[in-house]
Order: sequence, then structure tokens, then C-alpha cells
Amino acid sequence: MNNKVLLVVGGIFGSILLCAVLCVMWGVSVNNSLVGMEESVKSKWSQVENVYQRRADLIPNLVNTVKGYAKHEATVLEEVTKARASVGNIKVQSPDDLKKFDQAQGQLSSALSRLMVITEKYPELKADKGFLELQSQLEGTENRITVERMRFNESAQEYNTFLRKFPQSFIAGMRGFKEKPYFEAAAGAKVAPKVEF
Repeated sequence: MNNKVLLVVGGIFGSILLCAVLCVMWGVSVNNSLVGMEESVKSKWSQVENVYQRRADLIPNLVNTVKGYAKHEATVLEEVTKARASVGNIKVQSPDDLKKFDQAQGQLSSALSRLMVITEKYPELKADKGFLELQSQLEGTENRITVERMRFNESAQEYNTFLRKFPQSFIAGMRGFKEKPYFEAAAGAKVAPKVEF
């Protein structure tokens, strides 16, 4: 009888131990998945910053090229330079920081748009080979920014979805994983611009 009790107790203890080991293995697996997904989001964010930096690096060359032709357009050139400087001062570590970063990038885009409008007044500038190359690189960079922002949002969406699902949310809460913010459309982007000739 004593042997039977030992076998039953041993079986129960073994089952509990097996369940505990499986729970720990599952927790480690979820944690490792979250770490991998979070690193993917960080990598995508780095690529977003990379293409924004490429744009920032092109701007001084573009401004200097335009300066030679449009000396009396100093205010717009100054706006572009200031907007570029403000973008470099923002470090994104929270959703609010991402909004500030996005607003600063929007101001820079707006200033660049005004700069491009100015170039329309100077036919000799539009024919300048260096200016055309810079303009082409800037347009390509804007396309890259759009693609990288989309990839970042996709990566953040995958991470956030996994993070919020039960039972992963339990491990995520214990380990301090937080949702990642998304890039959002600028205010007023839903309304089509009015074009008149």
C-alpha cells in the first residue's frame, strides 16, 4: 500500500513538474518572440530615420544651388534651413515624440515644397544639371520615406497585435513590453486639395 501511495504522489508531483516546465518554456518562447518583433520594429524605425537623414543631407546642397539663382528668396531658404535643424533635435522615445517628429518632418516638407515653387520662377535654375540631379534625388528620397514609413507601420502592427493577444499579453505585461506608435496621416490629409487654373 505504501508503494501505491508513493507512485500516486510521485505521478502527481511529476505531472505538476511537467506542467511547470512546459509553462516556463512557453513563457520563454513568448518572450523571445516579443524581443524579436520589438527588434524588428526598432530596425524598421532605424531605416525610417536613415531615409529622413538622407533627405536632410541633400537639403544643404539644394539650398546652396537655389541660393545662387534666387538671392531675394532668402526667407524661404531660411525656413528650409530652420526646419531641417529642428528635425534633427527630436529623439523619438514615446508616441508623443513620434507626433512631434512627424510634425517637424511635415514642416520640412512644406518648406521644401515652397522652395520647389520658387524654382519655377527661374528657368535657368530648372535647366541646371546639378539642380535637376538634386531634385531627382530628393523626389526619390521622398518615395523611400513613404515606403519605409509603411514598413515601420506594418512591423509595429504585427508586434502590437502579438503583444495584445491573450495569453501573450500576460507575459508582455510581466516583462514590460509596450505598444509601438504608428505614423498617421497629417491633419487635413483626408480632404483633397482644391486645384484651380
